[in-house]
Amino acid sequence: MKKHFLILAAIIVVISSGLVLLLLNVNYTPVKASEEAYLIDNLLTRLLIVAIPIFTLCMVAIIYSCIVFRRKRGDDEDGPPWRGHAPTEIVWTLIPLSIVLFFAIYGSAVLGDIMRTSPGGKELEVKVITSQWNWRFEYPEYNVTSSELRLPVNRPVMLHLYATDVIHAFWVPEFRVKQDAVPGLETMLRITPTRLGEYTAYCNQLCGMAHAYMTTAVKVVETSAFDQWVMEQRR
Repeated sequence: MKKHFLILAAIIVVISSGLVLLLLNVNYTPVKASEEAYLIDNLLTRLLIVAIPIFTLCMVAIIYSCIVFRRKRGDDEDGPPWRGHAPTEIVWTLIPLSIVLFFAIYGSAVLGDIMRTSPGGKELEVKVITSQWNWRFEYPEYNVTSSELRLPVNRPVMLHLYATDVIHAFWVPEFRVKQDAVPGLETMLRITPTRLGEYTAYCNQLCGMAHAYMTTAVKVVETSAFDQWVMEQRR
């Protein structure tokens, strides 16, 4: 039996190491375009680094057992009795519990960092009005309304989300964060764009027949370009 444990351990180490190295060297998420994206991607990477060995352990043990310990042809006898082992049961209970508690605390800290008011400059306030199946963005500070979201780079933004009919959700994959817009309720989402470019905002809640087409442009521009755009919109 000791030989089987050593073989299992070797297979698990090799497969897990290969998958983790592949994970760390492959871009499996969209480009990071906000401060929040770095926090969330770091959390996701750590989750996968822990989950991959656990998944590999379970799958390799099952497949190995099915191959090595399968019933031989003509063998109809009962297998040997198996008794519980208290130390093993305690260990395989405490280890998963510790992992879950660690990521619960870590995830809460990441969420706190995302929702915390930025200590720097004043946040840009934007009202996001959703309805079937379009977006409207209002900038109270500038008295501007637009069908696309225009944001200055490196400036904290507070989105106030409202829904006029059913539940919608604002989601830009490159920003990583998502928030629901609920009828009769104001929800909020903080974003600090860090990468210039044009992105797409999606509705991430099934909201009716044209849900798949409820998209809009999100443009992150330099502060000077944003100020110029505001002046043009006001004119």
